[in-house]
Amino acid sequence: MNSIIQAAVNGFPQTQEEGDMLVRLRDQLTNLGVNADLRDNNSALLVRKLEPGLPVWVFVGYGGAYYSWQNAERRHPTSDPEGAANVLAEYIAR
Repeated sequence: MNSIIQAAVNGFPQTQEEGDMLVRLRDQLTNLGVNADLRDNNSALLVRKLEPGLPVWVFVGYGGAYYSWQNAERRHPTSDPEGAANVLAEYIAR
């Protein structure tokens, strides 16, 4: 397990519900043609850019209320996985 995921798992206990939220987001991203992979027991989502560059790690944070990425500077409500997928697709296209 890499250090980013280990820190997230250690600092933020993952629930099955949060893992399911990441699965729903991954499915929405896949529908948009975005390459996204679940990692280590659904504790994080790795979203790959279309062009060469660093991938984006997405976690469920804030007590399960938000998907967050870019050191939690960017976030979107987990109640809207389709909207989050659209925001992420736009974000990685830059």
